This record gives sequence, C-alpha cells and structure tokens, in this order.
Amino acid sequence: MYLSRFKRTLCRIGVALPLALALVVPRPAFAETLADALVGAYERSGLLEQNRALLRAADEDVASAKSALKPVLRWAGGLTQSFGSTRTSSLVSSQSTASLTASINLIGELLLYDFGASQYRVEATKETVLATRQTLLDLEQQVLLRAVAAYMGVIEASDVVALRNNNLRLLTQELRAARDRFDVGEVTNTDVAIAEAQLAEARSGLAGAEGALLRAVEEYRNVVGRTPSNLTPPPQLPNVSGNLEAAKALAVRRHPAVLAAQHQVAAARLAVSSNESAMSPRITLQGNYGLSETFDSKRYSRSGSVGVEAGQTIYQGGALSSAVRRAMAQEDAQRANLHVVSREVAQEVGNAYASLSSTRAQLEASDRQIRAARTAFEGVREEAKLGARTTLDVLDAEQVLLDAESTRVTARANLYIAAYAVLASTGQLTARDLGLPVQLYDAAAYYNLVKDGPAKYSKQGQALDRVLRALQKN
Repeated sequence: MYLSRFKRTLCRIGVALPLALALVVPRPAFAETLADALVGAYERSGLLEQNRALLRAADEDVASAKSALKPVLRWAGGLTQSFGSTRTSSLVSSQSTASLTASINLIGELLLYDFGASQYRVEATKETVLATRQTLLDLEQQVLLRAVAAYMGVIEASDVVALRNNNLRLLTQELRAARDRFDVGEVTNTDVAIAEAQLAEARSGLAGAEGALLRAVEEYRNVVGRTPSNLTPPPQLPNVSGNLEAAKALAVRRHPAVLAAQHQVAAARLAVSSNESAMSPRITLQGNYGLSETFDSKRYSRSGSVGVEAGQTIYQGGALSSAVRRAMAQEDAQRANLHVVSREVAQEVGNAYASLSSTRAQLEASDRQIRAARTAFEGVREEAKLGARTTLDVLDAEQVLLDAESTRVTARANLYIAAYAVLASTGQLTARDLGLPVQLYDAAAYYNLVKDGPAKYSKQGQALDRVLRALQKN
C-alpha cells in the first residue's frame, strides 16, 4: 500500500540542494528530509496545541454534565446578633435583651429522576467531544499539508535561484563574447547594448528569486519551527489511487470534517431530547442537618431532615417551549451542515485529483520543452558564432530555455503538493497514517482522567494534576 511505501521512503536521504540555499541558511552537519519537516510541524504547531487545549476543555464539559447526576453536598453557616427590649406594663421598666447565635447546616441533594434530561445532556457533550477530536484531526491534516508546501517551496525557490545564477553566468559570457565580436567589427554596438540589457534583467530576476527564497525560508520556519537546513529532494510520490469515485466515497466515509459534522448532528439531536425532558417533573432526594447555639446561654439545638421532593415548571413565559424549538432548529442546521460538508469534501477530492493530473501533464510537457529549448539554444549559439544569428537570437533562445527550466521546477514542487493534497482530501494525511516517528497525541487520555470529575485530592485527581503540570511545562 502506498502509505507503507511512503513510510519507508520518507526517511531516504537524497542529493543536497544547490549552493544557493547555503548562502541563505547555515550549512548543517546533516541532511533534512521531508519526514523531518513533517515531524517538526506536528511537534511544534501552535495551532495544534491551541486546539488540543480546546479539546481538553470539551472533555471537562462531560464531567460538568455528569455532575448533575451525582449528589450535591454543601454547607452553610451564619452568625446572628439579636437585640431588643420587652415591657410587661407601663409601671414596670423595660428589659433589654440581646443574644448572639451561631448556626451551621450540612445540606445534601441527589437527583433521582428527571425523565432523562440530564443523561441526554451528558450524551450530547460526549458527541461534542468526539466532534472536537475529529476537528483536531482535520487541523492536523492542514498543518502537515502546509509543511509539505513549505518544504517544496524552499526547494523550488532554491532551484530557481540556482537557475538564475547559471543564467547570469551565461549572459555574462554572452556579453563578453558580444564585446569581443564588436571589437573585431562582427556586430554593432546595438548587439552589445542588447546583451547588457539582458544581463541587467537577469540580475533583477536573480534578486527577485533570492527574495522569494527568503520568504520561503520564513514560511518554513513558521510552519516547521526551525530554519531549513540542507533539504534533500523529496521521496517518491505516494501511490495515490487512480479511481476518483472510490476516493470520493472513501472521503465521505472517513474524512475528519465529515465525521465531525456527523457527531454535531448527533449532539443536536440529543439536545432536542434533553430540552423536551426538561419540561417533565424532577424528583430529588434532599437531606439537611444543622446545629444552632446561642452564646452566653445553655440553649442549643440540633436538627435534621430527609425527604423526597417532586416538582415541575408549569409555565415560564414560554422559555421551555422556545428552548425545544431552538434545539430543533439547531438540529436542522447541523443536518444541513453535514450535507454541505460532505459535498465540499467530495469536491475537494475532485479538485485535488484534477490538480494532480494537470500538474503531472505540465511536468511531462516541461521536460519535452526543456529538451527542445536546449537543442535550439545550442544550435542558435553555434550559428551566431558563424554569423548566421544575431546576439538577440541567442539571448532569446537562452530566455526560452530558462523559462522552460523554471516551469519544470515549479511543476515538480506543485506535483508533490498536489499528491499530498489528495491524501488530505481523503482524510489520510495524518501523523498516524503517514507513520511519522512522533509521539502521537492521545486524545482519549485526558478524557479518561476527567470524565468522572475526580476530586482534587483523590488519587485520580492527583494524577490529573501531574498531567496538567506537564502540559503547562510543554
């Protein structure tokens, strides 16, 4: 399968880039492969770190929703200063009274039955967690595809600089030859001026290519997290399936964006059930134990109670019914979104295959163009030595050859980007699918620690604290 082949070939070391790249970045002691770039992007992406944190926040929503099904225990205390005066008759002086009373109460409450409203909310948050996991995978694909583009961008820009340098050397030679022929009267001053103009244009083109290389290096540093160093030619292209319809069917089944939309539909459907159940009665178990004592007195009291309470909201200004209708509308929206996402994913597959096919054809055509242009250039240059061609003819032929070689460099970079875009469009451009040598982020590990809402000082809570400290250090 092409994924296993890609895994074997990613780490092959190829021939080093032209010397032009070494003028921009420090020369390293080792060669950097496409696999190294993908690993760097996976491990250093701030976008992935951000959305991993958002996933952990979604995990906590499950614990929060589950808390509605667990006992609630709280305490309340107070200190009351009472004062006043009493008088039994108008002939008897009044008597002042004052007391200071302290009280503390322990209150417990447990939901016994609410017709599934709380459980539906729990299941809805679980579906939201699953949707967030798939969104994280989709972002992972985007990060890795951008890393491929950054890698090929540096290679392309470096090769163009090398071509421009070579063109500059050739034009310098042509200018020298034109001046020599002018000295012996074979050409006019116009030919020399044309050669000088072409050389100036070549210097301008080289400056632009070097600027493009610097920008490509900055993009690579941003995406991969380090400066590119001695990038090797990329490995063999992944063996992408040639069956477009099968690829579209695969993408609709397994693309993270589609799976995320499916979980969002499920969450919206559960939210409807939860809001409908919220209109039903609630049955709770309540308990209370309190202690009250008056200072400067022997009076005190202890009391407790346990009871079952049932209640239901009969009317709340239409808020409950509105919440149900709102949840239904959101479910309709999520279903429509699933339809839109599925069609967009299928379209992306078609676009990726079209881009791959056209780029491959462009690359093959540029190879033929280079062979023909090189033959033409060599012939024109020889004819110019015999006086059958002008200096302008030679320079034009050289420009055609340069354009053909530049087109091939660009087509080669675009071919690799298009091939990996096909993998991304079908949901197969993840670190796991590519077999990258990285510590894969375990999306379920944090969820398993927090899903039951562990107490802070419990064994599980202390383990969670260690995980959080490790995440903050990273």
